[in-house]
Amino acid sequence: MKAIICAEFDLPENLKIAELPDPSAKENQVLIQVEVCGVSYPDLLIIQNKYQFKPELPFSPGGEVVGKITKVGAHVKELKIGDRVLALCRWGGFAEKVAVDSDRVFVLPNGISSQIAASSLYSLSTAYHGLKDRANLQTGETLLVLGASGAIGIAAIELGKAMGAKVIAAASSDEKLAYCKSKGADDTINYESEDLKNRIKELTDEKGVDVVLDPVGGKYTDPALRGMAWKGRYLVVGFANGEIPKIPMNLPLLKGCSIVGVFWGNFSKVEAEQNRLNLEQLNQWILDGKITGHEVEEYGLGNAKKALQAIQDRCTYIKGVVRIF
Repeated sequence: MKAIICAEFDLPENLKIAELPDPSAKENQVLIQVEVCGVSYPDLLIIQNKYQFKPELPFSPGGEVVGKITKVGAHVKELKIGDRVLALCRWGGFAEKVAVDSDRVFVLPNGISSQIAASSLYSLSTAYHGLKDRANLQTGETLLVLGASGAIGIAAIELGKAMGAKVIAAASSDEKLAYCKSKGADDTINYESEDLKNRIKELTDEKGVDVVLDPVGGKYTDPALRGMAWKGRYLVVGFANGEIPKIPMNLPLLKGCSIVGVFWGNFSKVEAEQNRLNLEQLNQWILDGKITGHEVEEYGLGNAKKALQAIQDRCTYIKGVVRIF
């Protein structure tokens, strides 16, 4: 089979396309013929050895695949050959075939496109777990989304509106914020040209925001935390900025707020049934047109590294997908 290979930890331009033996499915796995694979920020981190999971070299990046099951392991009972599925494999998806543990594989309903599933369901699942299970976001509350034009950010905007919240989108350019408005954001903050904390106060009549969803970290964490309302919930999702911030611990004390970690990967294993219910709700909202997912740009397998380079350069807010078949 053809695959994109990371032979040494480095930047996207050093990825290679190669012929590899077909993988085989173990007794608790299924083998998937990959149709498309989503491209996400963790893919960029993992090829540079900066992610919390570290595969052995060589490996293929790509953690969100959509395709059809071609083989089923002996211990797999609820999946069958021919099922069209979303599989969350962490890596291995930039290839024609991938073997995935069956508890990471979810049958897709008719009506949800492969592009939307590969580009958006992982981000939607992460954001929904944060907003619903960790923050208990309520109708009428105010949600601030940092890095709002990214995959997690757009998911949070759409979900925040679907859950009845007022949504403030914060991003680094007016172009990105215009996109956030088109996805439903009520208000926007350009945190490169505006004072984040003061603008939060202006938009909330000094009350502050009830929930912050933060996949960015770095210099934005402190002012966002200072802009929280009493009993607010600050969701730590990731550190796309590259810097893990140090938080003054007097702030949660003075505001009576919570700082809450959002680690969908572990949640989906430890609380598999709740994750399944969450995914069913997301699928239904997509089918109903309540959420539409990220705007998508498609790349061929030979151009997969260009999709990762776009994330590296932060030159687009469009989500990439790599088409295999």
